[in-house]
Amino acid sequence: MSGLTRESKSQRRSIHVKALARVEGEGALNLTMRGREVEELELKIYEPPRFFEAFLRGRDFREVPDITARICGICPVAYQMGSCYALEKAMGVFDQIDPAIQTLRNVLYCGEWIESHLLHMFLLHLPDFLGFESAISMAADHGALVKRSLRVKKAGNDLLMLVAGRAVHPVGVCVGGFYRAPDAAAATRLARELRTCLDEMCELTLFLAEKIEYPALERDYEFVALCPDNEYPMNLGRIRSNKGLNVDQEEFGRAIEERQVSHSTSMHAFVRDRGPYLVGPLARLNLNADKLLPRAAELVPKVCQAVGKSLPWRNNFLSLLARSLETVHALELAADTLSKYVPPVRSRVPIVPRAGIGGHGTEAPRGLCWHEYRCDADGTIVSARIIPPTTQNYATIEADLRELAPQIVDVPDEDATLRCEHLIRNYDPCISCSVHFLKLSRSQVG
Repeated sequence: MSGLTRESKSQRRSIHVKALARVEGEGALNLTMRGREVEELELKIYEPPRFFEAFLRGRDFREVPDITARICGICPVAYQMGSCYALEKAMGVFDQIDPAIQTLRNVLYCGEWIESHLLHMFLLHLPDFLGFESAISMAADHGALVKRSLRVKKAGNDLLMLVAGRAVHPVGVCVGGFYRAPDAAAATRLARELRTCLDEMCELTLFLAEKIEYPALERDYEFVALCPDNEYPMNLGRIRSNKGLNVDQEEFGRAIEERQVSHSTSMHAFVRDRGPYLVGPLARLNLNADKLLPRAAELVPKVCQAVGKSLPWRNNFLSLLARSLETVHALELAADTLSKYVPPVRSRVPIVPRAGIGGHGTEAPRGLCWHEYRCDADGTIVSARIIPPTTQNYATIEADLRELAPQIVDVPDEDATLRCEHLIRNYDPCISCSVHFLKLSRSQVG
């Protein structure tokens, strides 16, 4: 439900969106303006907190990947991979992980990017650009487009099942690797379908670049993402930004600051002593475009020409295209890997529990998802800290809305409300992921 009221058409205007549509989780928006000035702006996250860090304490470290996967049904791999790498550091085996296991982890991540990006681009967000209220109504006029996108999404789901046992909350991942390696014959069969989907996705990317009109909203973002030396970021790499942030994985938790805000059950994140920042596909692309595989790299100049903007893009509405280019990259990487796949000699490395601490983040579809765990000598979790990507983007979303507000002063009421929702959906926020943690002060509980 949403609504907009004006006390005076030239003086005061309020936008209230009681429940955001086509996003994961529960959130609302309150925006009040006087003239062209914003008086109040709150992206209200009212979904109850889920306390994952709290009930991880006392668990055996081997349980963590399966528990953290339940934080999200759309991006469980991000939580599994982040927890595995952080715990492998805590257990002292991070440098012992076989290259073949690292390769399979990247393939698994490809599956998550493909299925999540397609869900967001074509079923949740494209209706905004084409003027439909939902993917169902959009399918009446664009049935072939929806079917093509669903085929690509299914390939991503199939890839998750192949590598890790099932498409939602995979069960094949463990600290140290995988419980078992994928079947070679099944990998070869799926590689052929991925090749077909790769061709489809290249065409769909050009459609999004050439046929969609993107709103103009450029800002001087601080883009933050993994920046490995020799590959497009998924699982490994230092954490860097375009404004000087450059830290090892373990240092990230100290390089940023999380703050509680009164209107949200989720924290807001800031680069320490600086301000809000942006994680996600646009940040990854702007910082790592030179590492895209050939099919995606060949599309970049065509996409830039179609939108009239060269990289780096500073309009986050263009993240739809960044997601599309990333999907092309993921399809090519997965197809290339599976077409020459040979099962590894071992699917996981043995681990002897020890006391330790480890921090690591991987690139969820929505951006950097960072974990830190402290373990006792028997491998029991003493403390856990998880910083989801949507948490990191909330302050930036609110800053975007402040920038958008003057543009909608003279826009009809319903259109103004939709443009605000459009901007929020553009981030593909995963609200349930973001509210796993909450601090209560005496004033709040007294």
